[in-house]
Amino acid sequence: MADENIIYVGKKPTMNYVLAVVTQFNNDANRITIKARGKAISKAVDIAEITKRKFLQTVTYEKITLNTETLEGERGTSNVSSIEITLAK
Repeated sequence: MADENIIYVGKKPTMNYVLAVVTQFNNDANRITIKARGKAISKAVDIAEITKRKFLQTVTYEKITLNTETLEGERGTSNVSSIEITLAK
């Protein structure tokens, strides 16, 4: 899978990411992965749902992966939940 077909969810508004997903599909991408960690997980789910319901009804969920990542921080290690949602044409 090419790196440009991965969208990392952060602090931008939800519709910015939806637009990015729709643009990728319109540029002949067959599958796109939306990745998020921690508090951004709910935004990633929103992005996938808005894309699927409002813009590209033919897109399906190919794979959803839940994970826990261990991060090193100033206060030692902490576990952060993560999600990968793969949408396919």
